[in-house]
Amino acid sequence: MKALRLLAVALAAIVAACSPATKDEAASGQPERTTIRFATDWRAQAEHGGFYQALASGEYARRGLDVTIVQGGPGVNVPQLLAAGAVELGMGSNSFIVMNLAQEGVPVKAVAAYMQKDPQVLIAHPDPAVKSIADLKGRPILLSDASVTAFWVWLKAKYGFTDDQVRKYTFNSAPFLADRRAVQQGYATSEPYTIEKQAGFKPTVFLLADEGYPGYATMVLASDSLIAKNPAAVQAFVEATAKGWDDYLNGDPSAADALIRKDNPEMTQDVLDQARAKLKSYRIVAGDEGLPTGAMTDARWKAFFDVASGQGVYPTTLDYRRAYILQFAPK
Repeated sequence: MKALRLLAVALAAIVAACSPATKDEAASGQPERTTIRFATDWRAQAEHGGFYQALASGEYARRGLDVTIVQGGPGVNVPQLLAAGAVELGMGSNSFIVMNLAQEGVPVKAVAAYMQKDPQVLIAHPDPAVKSIADLKGRPILLSDASVTAFWVWLKAKYGFTDDQVRKYTFNSAPFLADRRAVQQGYATSEPYTIEKQAGFKPTVFLLADEGYPGYATMVLASDSLIAKNPAAVQAFVEATAKGWDDYLNGDPSAADALIRKDNPEMTQDVLDQARAKLKSYRIVAGDEGLPTGAMTDARWKAFFDVASGQGVYPTTLDYRRAYILQFAPK
């Protein structure tokens, strides 16, 4: 853990060097804003649209925040940045990341979840014999190392999948395309579209959340110290981001998309458009329970922990409630 914290300190120096200077608003007669550096889990994309929308539309500024989005990517570890104080808030990609922090005793908690459904999917070739996830039993499944200790645990528990099905996934779809029996992991908003463009066929896609997978995604993580010292800033960020997501999905996303493309020049508008459409059609942000944007519940966290601890990922004695706090999430 000490080595991880030393690495985080080095990352902190990099982020600090790249961050814009804090505005001296007091000198101009304006109320001083609270500086918030928010680290995302990957390069800018539609899956971050609500944060960019809140920035572009001024929702953060109207609530007294001076927000900088620190773009993620390969080698960027959000929990390390939070632990080192390099950023004030960060993105938690999935529930396993948050629960791992609780198990390790890291003083960081999820304060809101902006994807009620984890967008993880399994992707298969079109095949009359494959009508449900259960039909994938016995087939080779391409998974990343992180996924083997994450949603694969749930798949084994629910469908009786076995570890001998696992093949290494390196985020390259070539092995999947070469083997019609193969299955690969992906995000509902990303890989299915890429495969369709590359291979010229529409793959069969199973969204794990629609099959009962209980994990959240795209959570906001805050350190215990920030929660204690400036709960108003945490609340303001949560509320502004919820408004940002509602506007990005149901209003005009052009300003947010422009910021996304500026941060990530490799992103194209067609990819953004289809991803936004998938976020809406799958109800990934809205969910199916009629809860407000960003909500979390004890029941969902318990369901997730019960599955993971039941498969030995976490000890059953772990206080899973250390992973989150419901004080700030919309009710």
